[in-house]
Amino acid sequence: MRFSEESLTALYESVREQMSEYRFIHTAEVEKMAVRLGNLYAPDKLDILRAAALLHDITKEYGIDAHAELIERGRESLSALDRLSYKTLHARSAVELIKEKYSEFADIDVLDAVRYHTTGRADMSVCEMIIYLADYIDDSRRFDDCVKLRNYFWDAHPENMSAEQREEHLLRTLLLSFDMTLTSLVAEGSPISAETVSARNSIILSLKR
Repeated sequence: MRFSEESLTALYESVREQMSEYRFIHTAEVEKMAVRLGNLYAPDKLDILRAAALLHDITKEYGIDAHAELIERGRESLSALDRLSYKTLHARSAVELIKEKYSEFADIDVLDAVRYHTTGRADMSVCEMIIYLADYIDDSRRFDDCVKLRNYFWDAHPENMSAEQREEHLLRTLLLSFDMTLTSLVAEGSPISAETVSARNSIILSLKR
């Protein structure tokens, strides 16, 4: 265990002070869902998952200029396409804020889980997959796709599956989530992250092996 219960409790309180009530309710529910999923897929990484869940939306309520400033401090720049995909910018700016303000939790597993919780990427780690999914299906989510995906995952009773079946179920759930996201983005006329396309293709390859 890399992070103590005391440090995680302090992080919980710190994060709560940084967010609106609405955003914190979601964040707290993502933490709960990450633990629930972690008990199925990564019981040895629950502290990593809790930290990443608490920090995943730490900059969600920032404006685009604040995102840009943080991202540029991390020696990246925003393209015109990035600015059109502003809903994903908080994942990148959060990584930089964690390094600066929450350096105790700037563990590579935490940073990567936060960084890819909106777009995914090819060959996602188990922590990345769990935080991505927990953010999508936490119990505060009421959007139709979120409810459908939550029911799809839990109604199959993954706790009763073999390890191999459980892994395949996680991959199929993520594939469905990417399909939902792509359908929504196309309907909106919004840009599609190359990372999301890569994530979807990577899962398809994994399922075909």
